This record gives sequence, C-alpha cells and structure tokens, in this order.
Amino acid sequence: MSLRIYNTLTGRVEEFVPVDPPKVLIYTCGVTVYDDSHVGHGRSLIVFDVLRRFLEHLGYKVRFVRNFTDVDDKIINRARQECTDFMTIANRYIARYYEDMERIRVKPADVEPRVTEHIQEIIQVIKGLIEKGYAYESGGDVYFSVLAFPEYGKLSKRNIEELEAGARIEPSEKKKNPLDFALWKSAKAGEPAWDSPWGPGRPGWHTECVGMIFKHLGETIDIHGGGLDLVFPHHENEIAQAEALTGKPFARYWVHNGLVTVGGQKMSKSLGNYITLKEVYSKYHPDILRLLVLFTHYRSPLDFSWEKMEETKRAYERLINALEDLELLKKLPQYEEKGTHPLFERVKTFEEEFFKALSDDFNTPQALASVYNLVSELNKIKNIAFSEGKVSRSALSAYEFGVNSLIKNLRGVFGLLEDYKPECEVRRVVERELAPAQVVDERLLELLIEVRNMARKEKVFQIADHIRERLKELGIALEDTPAGTKWKRL
Repeated sequence: MSLRIYNTLTGRVEEFVPVDPPKVLIYTCGVTVYDDSHVGHGRSLIVFDVLRRFLEHLGYKVRFVRNFTDVDDKIINRARQECTDFMTIANRYIARYYEDMERIRVKPADVEPRVTEHIQEIIQVIKGLIEKGYAYESGGDVYFSVLAFPEYGKLSKRNIEELEAGARIEPSEKKKNPLDFALWKSAKAGEPAWDSPWGPGRPGWHTECVGMIFKHLGETIDIHGGGLDLVFPHHENEIAQAEALTGKPFARYWVHNGLVTVGGQKMSKSLGNYITLKEVYSKYHPDILRLLVLFTHYRSPLDFSWEKMEETKRAYERLINALEDLELLKKLPQYEEKGTHPLFERVKTFEEEFFKALSDDFNTPQALASVYNLVSELNKIKNIAFSEGKVSRSALSAYEFGVNSLIKNLRGVFGLLEDYKPECEVRRVVERELAPAQVVDERLLELLIEVRNMARKEKVFQIADHIRERLKELGIALEDTPAGTKWKRL
C-alpha cells in the first residue's frame, strides 16, 4: 500500500517517494518561545507527531528536526516588560514547552536546534547568497533580492506583480525593492547581537531555518511542514534562499496543517483569543485533545470550543468503555461454541481500512470511522453477553482480539491510550490529569458501591436507591451489569 500525500508546492496529492529510502528527513518550524503554547500550536505538533509515527509504522527511518526560535522581537519585548534578559524568557518557555509536549504525548524531535546556537551556520548561508548575487548588504543589514530569484512565489502561488501591488509590503530606505526581506538585522541599542562580516546584529526570521536544516538534514529534505499561515512569507522565503544557494530542490513535499479558529477567527496571541495547552489538559485528559485534532482532516480548519471538547470526551469514553468491558466479560460464565467468531475477520477488515485511510493523505477522520465501527461490533458482543449473563469462549476471544488491535494501532500511530492499562477503571484514565479536588476518591466510591450492593442483596432498596441518587448528584452514574457495577462521570 503506497502512501499518498498532498504537496502544497504542486497543489496535488502525490505518491510519497523519499530521496533516499528508507530514510525520511523531516523538518517542521517550531515555536517562538515568548509565551505558553496554545491549542493552535498543539494541533500542528499533534499532526506532525502522527505523521511521523505513521511513517515509522510503514518502516521508514525517520530523522525529525523541529527548531526553537529563541531570539525574536517578541522575546526581547517580553524581557523588557519583565526587566530581565531575552535568554531568561527563552529558557523559561522552552522548559514549559517540554512540559506541554510530555502531557499531550508528542514525541521529542531527534534534534531540537535553537537559533542562538546556529549563528555561524546562518552567517555562512547569508555570505553564500551575497557571493552569488542573491543578497546585498545595506547599512549593516543584509537583504535577499526577491527579483533575483525568478521562481519566487511558486509555493504560495503568487506572482511578483501582485506582491509589488500589495499594500502589506512596507518599504525601507535600505531596501532596493519593497519585497526584499531581511537576512541579517543590524544591532539596536539594548538588543542581543552577534558579530558578523556586516557588523553586529542578529538573523532575520526567514533565514534561520535554512541554516539549521542545512546543518542537521542537508540541502534537500523529504518533508518540510508547519501551519498553513507559514506558507507565505516564511516558507516562500526559505525556498528562495535555499534553492538560490544550492540550485537543488529544498524539500520534495511541503505539508501544511489547517489553522485552529475560535468562532471562525484564527486563534492567535495577537488577537487574544487563544487557549493554552495547560488550560486544556487541566480540564481534560490529553488524549481528548489529540482525539479532537484527529477527528478533523489535518488540512481543514478546526474550530475549537469547549462544547466540542465535551463531545470528544464522550467519544473517548465510548472507546475506553469498550476496552474496559473486556474485564467485565471475563467475569461472566463461559461456554463453548462451535466455529470461529466472525469478529476475527472484521478486525482484519478494520485494520485494512484504518491504514488505507492513513495512506490516503493521512485521512485520520476516516481512520477513526473504522475505529468506531469496530467499537460498535464489540458492543454487540457485550450487549448479547450481558443480556444472557454468559459469554461464549469464541466471542470472548474475538472481543479480546479486537481490543488488542485497537490498543496497538491507536497507541502506536495516534499516540492514544499510552497510559491505559486493562485493569484500570476508566476514570483513572480519563481523569488522571485533573486537579485532585475534581477526582472522586476511588476507594471511597468502591466502598459505597459495596454498601449499595449489600443493600440490594438484602432488598433494602430505599438505601440502595438513595446511594445511587446521591452519587448522581455528585456527577457519578452507576451501571449494573451481570459482571458487576460500573461507574462513570456524567
């Protein structure tokens, strides 16, 4: 089964053919570390984490690089506001970033370079561009000459004439053309600076990634990724510099995820409508955010709301309950039944559909549709067994086969269920990340359920019903099954 992927550069879904299989070289633009990461960042991180996991599942040897921009106007401004230095700000938010990544189950990149550690590599790129006539020095600044690169605009599908007529491009006395962009910025009083052939200064944003990619991955990589908002001007400018310098394709495939919106507006710190990852996982298990992201195709916009998080939580609990029910089924009386249960074949079909969807431009919504089709099949077995008060060994074996398939694939490719253990109650999974005050004391709850069951046995139904109703008021629902009493949070 070949992998097909949408390439922003060509505007088509294409068969994925790496430069040097089985190696796959991937670079994604990381965060500018001046504040906590928000859901928009989280979506991009989850998307490329799943892309990487799937490529590894297919047998590719992935080398994954994601950078930190640790010197920038926003970082410098934040440092001024707090009366500290820019590196203190950068180090603080890099540390918080790692905390967020661990919580939302995003695997660390193989290399996570920082701009400030690659100044010399960036200077070499700029020097090379000047020597080849693609860049020029002006008053301590260095600019890339857009008109010197005829293919400028090929990623974003814009032409020079349209760009020159655009009102967004601000002219500068130092530029030869308003479209030219800074590769090196001369030092300003009170700002961090490094020595260079053009005087003290710091890199321009668009040239940083080129130097780091050349250093850690080489001149041509397989996949360059990031959010859709980076296509222009950031990635367009990267292509221009890299290909002007080497004469080679910079990246074979350009992959961009759709933006996260709130009420139809892009989620961003500048608009003040952002929700941090910390806020999300203080209220919900991190798997629920991952599932929310995966329910939408990576190239489509994702409109975030707490209502959608609640819907996704219910979908997640449906999944967890199907896994948990295996332990309840094992407690039922078992009997022999001739033949092999048909669910075995359906599980194989599920896996085929799951990976077929992912091979078609990482269609995670379609892959999840196959997941929930299998969950429905599992529930059919459970419902019959609970109604009869017994389960055939072949049905139980098929159910367990289906559960193991779900866990293996959802954990390995989607990064879900990493803390799920069969012996755990669902609430230990769903609520593990919540504040202590929000988590029911499980030992006390088990005691109450035991007392209620004793009351039912003695036919003291007034007490049993009272316990059920009081727990319901506290947000806990009880479900009596042939294998015992289950509970869940409403």
